[in-house]
Amino acid sequence: MTATRLFDFAHLAANKHPKDDLLVTKQNGIWNKTSTKEFLNKGNKISRGLLRLGINPGDKIALISTNNRTEWYIMDLGISQIGAINVPVYPTISVDDYIYIFNNAEIKYCFVSDNDLYDKLVQVKPNVETLKGIFTFDEISGAPNWQEILDLGEDDDNQQEVEDIAKTINPEDLATLIYTSGTTGRPKGVMLTHKNIVSNVNACAPIITDVTKGLDELKSLSFLPICHIFERMLYYLYVSNGFSIYFAESIEKVGENVKEVKPQIMTVVPRLIEKVYDKIVDKGAEAGGLKSKIFFWALSLVENYDPKKPKSLKHIIADKIVFKKWREGLGGNISALVSGSAALSQRLNRIFQGAGIPILEGYGLTETSPVISVNSFKEMKIGTVGHVLSNLDVKIQEDGEITVKGPSITQGYYKDDEKTREAFTEDGYFKTGDIGHIDSEGFLHITDRKKEMFKTSGGKYVAPQVIENLAKASKFIEQIMVVGDGEKMPCALIQPDFAFAQLWAHRKHIKIGTTPEEIANSPELKARIEKDIAYLNNTLGKWEQIKKIELTPRVWTIEEGLLTPTMKLKRKVVKEAFFNLYEKLYDRN
Repeated sequence: MTATRLFDFAHLAANKHPKDDLLVTKQNGIWNKTSTKEFLNKGNKISRGLLRLGINPGDKIALISTNNRTEWYIMDLGISQIGAINVPVYPTISVDDYIYIFNNAEIKYCFVSDNDLYDKLVQVKPNVETLKGIFTFDEISGAPNWQEILDLGEDDDNQQEVEDIAKTINPEDLATLIYTSGTTGRPKGVMLTHKNIVSNVNACAPIITDVTKGLDELKSLSFLPICHIFERMLYYLYVSNGFSIYFAESIEKVGENVKEVKPQIMTVVPRLIEKVYDKIVDKGAEAGGLKSKIFFWALSLVENYDPKKPKSLKHIIADKIVFKKWREGLGGNISALVSGSAALSQRLNRIFQGAGIPILEGYGLTETSPVISVNSFKEMKIGTVGHVLSNLDVKIQEDGEITVKGPSITQGYYKDDEKTREAFTEDGYFKTGDIGHIDSEGFLHITDRKKEMFKTSGGKYVAPQVIENLAKASKFIEQIMVVGDGEKMPCALIQPDFAFAQLWAHRKHIKIGTTPEEIANSPELKARIEKDIAYLNNTLGKWEQIKKIELTPRVWTIEEGLLTPTMKLKRKVVKEAFFNLYEKLYDRN
């Protein structure tokens, strides 16, 4: 049996890798396991219940959850195998965006995780004519619960109807609509077929096979947003390759959960790696005396680590006394971290590789289902996003834009022919909006976002992402946005790492206050961060050096709309939120 539709992966797993703990969610302090058999049974109940509710192939059902959980995946299976369309939506968007998406997609039913989301969607319902009902995963007084759909599907008299519909579903049929949060404008509904996602899963399978060689146990800890195609595609990949998937309680509890679960693989974003590294360094510094000296000696050995070269005797000794503890902090069983969404610092990548925590950095977009390229154990080059997948064709356009063609590329944007046409070249290549090149060894390099590059008033082009990625090596910098479009010079808005700034101030006996506003107004902190920026400027061309900085007095969060759910900067929103500081950079207030 080979998978050609999304729901095939679950049936493939039942035949090849039946497990007692296929999906595991922690509730009330207990890890609740769902077996492969129970997963299929409940998926069928959902399918039968939805049919009895009047759902037809092509109908749209929204799934919204604040955290990853078993119920989401059972719903996904139940929806997909009767030809309905799963529309996953980010939990943090505004009521207005929900109304727009629900009307655009013509959502019939919505399933939400918790009380806060239910209250939010109750405000949406009167503004969406097609929305017939809202169900919750948590038990909430007065709210319809998803258990009602399971109960509706308890009687298996219509199971044959489920199976008959499943047989009619074509790989080319629409499987999901994913509304990109975007950094500007209204969300766009990316249309992905069964074939789009399945082809991406199959193309990535050899990479996972390399990771799992020789392992007796296969567990993944899942915490990145399931509504994003990155985590979702990897779910199908893990399920079809014999992994158990454990769902972290929240991003804040990942550190605690990883020690409990002891996973072999995790999907991460660069910001998480940066935070893990900062905690490790803080602990090493706080140890004091000989222990700190040994820690920083070990660190110095791997800052320029080359995975292709054999380890020195010093490195082997450092591994036994220092890096082994790093791995234990991640549960002790990590075979690989899969990193995507944004560029990872080369320095951090080398350090983690040298510490025996391999990172497989890849690249892709929602519109490409998502992976375009990825590093693997067989073919790895730090500073690149790996080789292009074997079933894709990448063409670098004259202006440096990366374009791609292949079976995992979107059909376009839902109900938006104009934007769909704009997204493709005349010869059918999808425009990624990223600038890059392929080197002589076939590795893809990403230089910057085409739309984010800007030109100063002096006519010089600046690639902000590259500079920002380098700047975040400073432990004082939590977030940074380089600005200067049409201005005489590049400057930067910086959100300090407020917690680290307080530790630094305490060690230095400096009073910088306790609130974000007080800390951001500290001249001592600003001067210290300016030192790191000056150090960075020495590595940059004169035209791209950051001439001035301002510290922002609050944290940049997804909830406030300053970051996308995958933690990319919403540049326009950040600039508007701190417009007074922006104007101050250029002496206009």
